[in-house]
Amino acid sequence: MKSRFADKYIQVHRDAIGKNIRSLREKKGYSQYDLAGIMDIHRSTISKIETGKFAITIDYLVKFAWYLEFDIKFIETNK
Repeated sequence: MKSRFADKYIQVHRDAIGKNIRSLREKKGYSQYDLAGIMDIHRSTISKIETGKFAITIDYLVKFAWYLEFDIKFIETNK
């Protein structure tokens, strides 16, 4: 029972982080292809992160923060 709750909790936050990354990408005027090229990752990885289907690593999070110019605290708090 506890594991299901944890899985659901993780997914809720994974979805929120993905939505915030998508919003930041769009504000910068980047397509997924643009950002993938800049970050040297596959476009489908960006899509999976933005839709909550990929467990983002701290490495990717730091890359997103660098290229989209945001403080990682933004992702944690949505402020």
